[in-house]
Amino acid sequence: MSEAKFAGGCLCGAVRYEAQGAPLNMGLCYCGDCRKASGSGFIPFIGFRADAVRFSGATLQFRSKAFRGGEAVRNSCSVCGSLVFGGIVGVDEAHTIYAGTLDDPSLFAPSIALFTRDKPDWVVMPDGLVAFETMPG
Repeated sequence: MSEAKFAGGCLCGAVRYEAQGAPLNMGLCYCGDCRKASGSGFIPFIGFRADAVRFSGATLQFRSKAFRGGEAVRNSCSVCGSLVFGGIVGVDEAHTIYAGTLDDPSLFAPSIALFTRDKPDWVVMPDGLVAFETMPG
């Protein structure tokens, strides 16, 4: 059996990615920054080692203060504005793909929930997720 291949991209197709192998994690983040960036109650994410994912296309980067004091970098398509992935290509050791951009959304199987303290009451969290009030250590 071959390794899983995760492919996807933005709404217009100008930004694409392909990741090979098992993800580091899959989950939902309810923090205020992710909610505002997505325009929704959470962001569904998939973490990959940087050497497991390839990106193409020009992105617009937005930087904000991260929970632990560093920077969170979110990459959007410079053409259509779709939020596609997190991290700095060529710098960071891991990247976060936003699961809504997957070509095959059935590949997304979340197992964790982050920043549940910030989850809006109107969002229903799926059963069976390991929940963390903030970012686990």
